Amino acid sequence: MVKTPSEKWKKNILKYKKQCQTILGISNNIRYAGVINNYGRTLVGVMQPNLKPLLKSEDVKHEFFVTSTLLSLRKNSNSYGKLDHILLKHSKVNILILQKNDITFYISINSKEKSLEKIISSIKKTI
Repeated sequence: MVKTPSEKWKKNILKYKKQCQTILGISNNIRYAGVINNYGRTLVGVMQPNLKPLLKSEDVKHEFFVTSTLLSLRKNSNSYGKLDHILLKHSKVNILILQKNDITFYISINSKEKSLEKIISSIKKTI
């Protein structure tokens, strides 16, 4: 039986949601795990329960747009080799950006986390 595009889309969204929930389970210091498309639109976003978001809705849209723009501009630059991940370090959170195919995983991790490399490795195995 051939699946319709709508059925394929729903299946992918469910898969991304499960991946985001798995990512949140890796550490209590992971605040948010989400998936955005090439245009910076949120496909799925899951936040740790009982946490207050650091960004307002409009700021989130801008952040995701900037992220997707950065990735699309760097996509054609193969001089450095394949992109593994991007880590943005802020005083409150670290932002981990991973790409798989045309999907971008956007993950925020509390900056007090000590074993950041271990968490990044676990997240990479999840996606």
